[in-house]
Amino acid sequence: MALKPNPPTARPPFQPALWVVCCAVLVIAIPMQLLADAGFCPAVFNPYYLHVLTIIGMNIILVASLNLLNGYLGEFALGHAGFMAVGAYTAAVLATRLLPASSALPPVIGQVFILVVTLGGAMLLSALVGYVIGRLTFKTVGDYLAIITLGFNMIIVNAIQNMDFLGGPRGFTGIPKNTNFIAVTVCALLTIVVLRNLIQSSFGRVWVSIRENTIAAELMGVNLLRTKNLAFTIAAAFAGLAGGLWAQSQQFITPRSFDYIKTTEILVMLYLGGMASLSGSILGVVAYTVLMEVLRNLLSAFAPELAEWRMLISPLILIVIMLTRQYGLMGHKEWRWLRPKRVA
Repeated sequence: MALKPNPPTARPPFQPALWVVCCAVLVIAIPMQLLADAGFCPAVFNPYYLHVLTIIGMNIILVASLNLLNGYLGEFALGHAGFMAVGAYTAAVLATRLLPASSALPPVIGQVFILVVTLGGAMLLSALVGYVIGRLTFKTVGDYLAIITLGFNMIIVNAIQNMDFLGGPRGFTGIPKNTNFIAVTVCALLTIVVLRNLIQSSFGRVWVSIRENTIAAELMGVNLLRTKNLAFTIAAAFAGLAGGLWAQSQQFITPRSFDYIKTTEILVMLYLGGMASLSGSILGVVAYTVLMEVLRNLLSAFAPELAEWRMLISPLILIVIMLTRQYGLMGHKEWRWLRPKRVA
């Protein structure tokens, strides 16, 4: 009896590697920064466009790290802007103190040295503050956790306002500009890579198990307080990274930059993109930031004072998302290059 040949199997769809996508982004970002600095073709390589892309990169770090808590862990935290403030002021203080010491180095090496040290200090102190707050707050869950983390955010902002050596309510000035589009792109890519690997590791599976069924996870031997606090500390560290980049990009920071309005913006970007999805974090940040800039330009064309009215759109977007599409644009979905490789 003749054997029948095996039916042809469908070829799996193309799945680019994560490192290929990261290299492609860097190949695009580095020439853009260099051409913009050289003043080549201002209509295309406009400093304003580069500034918007820089803000998008910093917001990706913020939203992706908060997604670790609100999306994958299943908690509801509202203190992310406070950790960003800790990182921003830490980086500002370190940058101003290290500026005279770096003058003996070549300009590019000195700038990179200051950037690395300040961002490392910002992440370390933000992680420490996040660890302490997590130890206190994760004894509660649900609405109580949201209220406590929001309270800590207000405490951090008001404490900074009463510290004269940080500028108080006047703000911190004289920060050297060590952040550019290339630095933000590198930090954003590293954030996505680290968070993606953590989520797909055993830590990530434990976080998802807590989100799905807390009681079952605890019965399986998961230490809930320690596991939640680990995620909280990691998210706070990356929020401090975004704050350090923000301070050295804007060169001027005030406590009002990190109040409840900033928290609302982060939540809108998070829920617009979708929970438990790094792809959604990227997409939500891009969509929201571009929308805000388009509204700024459109409203300013009628009257300059109308530009601030665009901030009314943020809560409206959040309300519409909660009423119509709770999972956002890509809730619980990932682009192919962010998925784990298929096992044969």
